[in-house]
Amino acid sequence: MKQPGGHLVIESVRENGQTFRPSDWIERISTTLARFGPDNRLQYSSKVKPCIIEGQKCLVVARNLAEKEPDTYNFILKFARENQLRIQKDRRRSGR
Repeated sequence: MKQPGGHLVIESVRENGQTFRPSDWIERISTTLARFGPDNRLQYSSKVKPCIIEGQKCLVVARNLAEKEPDTYNFILKFARENQLRIQKDRRRSGR
């Protein structure tokens, strides 16, 4: 199934407004798809990366990850749903 363009934004806040713990969950997930570049610095995937939006730590997930790596996409969504994290489904990022 083809996913529409854009990104999902998963917040570090549960649907009930409480902050999710552990606070480093975004970094843990992001680094699983990151690689070390030629400069020996960690480079996040363009498909899954941490971001701060309006002062809130978020995980930005490209919708086309569902096609490229469906197991990873499903794992991330399952994690977010099981932990009742806020998901903004129709976010589109421009200029990046």
